[in-house]
Amino acid sequence: MKITLLVDTFNSLSQAIYTALKDLGYRLDIVYAINKEQTIEELNAFYPDIILSPYLTKFIPKEIFNTYPTFVLHPGVRGDRGSYSLEYALISHKEWGIVWLRANELFDGGDIYASSNFAVRDVKKSSLYRKEVKESALNSLANLLVNIETDNKEKQLLNPLHKAILPKDFTIDWSRDKTAEIIKKINLFDSEPGLIDEILALKCHLFGAWEEEKLKGKPKEVLAKRDGAICLGTIDGAVWISHLKEPNCFKLPATYVLKERLKGVKEQRLPLIFDKSYQTFYEISCDIKDYIGYLHFNFYNGAINIAQAIRLKYAFDYIKEQVDVVVLMGGEQFFSNGIDLNTLEDSKKQGEDGWANINAINDLISSILYADSVVTIASLHNNAAAGGLFLALACDFIVAKASTVLNPHYKTLGLSGSEYHTYTLPKRVGKEMAEKLLNECLPISVNYAKKINLIDEVFESDYMQNLHQFTLSKMYEDFLWDKQEYLEENREYIESLKKEELKVMYPEFWEKDSPFHGLRREFVYKICPRETPVRLKSLTRQRLRIIAS
Repeated sequence: MKITLLVDTFNSLSQAIYTALKDLGYRLDIVYAINKEQTIEELNAFYPDIILSPYLTKFIPKEIFNTYPTFVLHPGVRGDRGSYSLEYALISHKEWGIVWLRANELFDGGDIYASSNFAVRDVKKSSLYRKEVKESALNSLANLLVNIETDNKEKQLLNPLHKAILPKDFTIDWSRDKTAEIIKKINLFDSEPGLIDEILALKCHLFGAWEEEKLKGKPKEVLAKRDGAICLGTIDGAVWISHLKEPNCFKLPATYVLKERLKGVKEQRLPLIFDKSYQTFYEISCDIKDYIGYLHFNFYNGAINIAQAIRLKYAFDYIKEQVDVVVLMGGEQFFSNGIDLNTLEDSKKQGEDGWANINAINDLISSILYADSVVTIASLHNNAAAGGLFLALACDFIVAKASTVLNPHYKTLGLSGSEYHTYTLPKRVGKEMAEKLLNECLPISVNYAKKINLIDEVFESDYMQNLHQFTLSKMYEDFLWDKQEYLEENREYIESLKKEELKVMYPEFWEKDSPFHGLRREFVYKICPRETPVRLKSLTRQRLRIIAS
């Protein structure tokens, strides 16, 4: 069967559906819904049997849903209609879900062909979307395909569409709102569009809220700063804000936005690895159990800037002396996505800072790669991409959660990449497969990754328990003896590969006409493409395009 994914953009949810369908053997094509004429033209070129829309904010024209059976993923339960579904779930529901609706002339009014429910956590909207919504969509996919084939459906309840839930209606009242209410309001619009406020006379959008237990001050008083975040007083305590965004700009660490306005505000430091003994903002922590160190690095959107890479390296170097196994856990929503493109775009010395960023991550990876006194394991229970995935490949073993999506490539941003990938990737999958993954620039499922030996194990359920048992099974001395001997014999070769990587990358950062600068800008500012990227088209469509050109 031929399936087209009709989407606004190829986001994490769309990628999860794409990789699941690909693993099932379906012929796939992707179409960005940029405008009506372009969308219809691209659909007719592939002529799918069905269309699935896992991420689409536009209304589908009747010329499409009357021609092709079209099914839209709606992040709400039966009877829920319209935008702002997840906002409503976070405000007033303990249980929510997703439905697959057949597109028709009514907004979210078509018949339901599959559904799946989940418990609503008190978290950021983005976290609920990237975890519960994604996993529910994947869990319902097989049922959806069967029900489409058999035309097994349920009528949608035609309740009224939601009223808009907008940031302007949830303005923080610093004289009345307690810390918990402030965090709830910020979480409601994180990661987009962000809650609007004014900090130190600067209008901006707020992201990344954390409770502070010890610091106290006047409401909205800037009490401290830490690792790019700022701490503001509340009527019952304080709250940390990690990121801000000025209108018509992009997200940055709060201190990058406020700059000289923070003159006189002290840096409130934490130990390198925070013990989580009280509520506050922190990025790096470690849980130790059975001589296993679970090292967490919760960097916003999975991006690693220069300072974060340096701190994580020191944290790893410290913790490896305390345990027998170090498990890299990544963050709450992502494992890692590599270098921090937003802070780099903001830099006035982009070449210098880009070069420093990649070398700082390489130093981190070097510490992991040559750690011959401990076993290292990467836990990919959240998505990983580009340099963030190659950070995981520096470990001895890699374990993943079944719903995780991997993007083992760099080229969509005009980078060739470093992070020792010319050593670690072919070592696991072979030279031919490594080149295929790097050049195709497509996401892959962890089940496919295990099939090609990119990772070692995939767990469907009871993830943390299975991860711990897997880790316990790798605690044996013979492995470390072999590891030490291998690294001693091959270190010079490994370093020569990294040196060649950096030689290729140098002009990508430093030359003014490097494609990286334009592609990074488009990514950071979320500039809409004029057409669906060729790499996302079916192989048949790609060949036809090459012949036509």
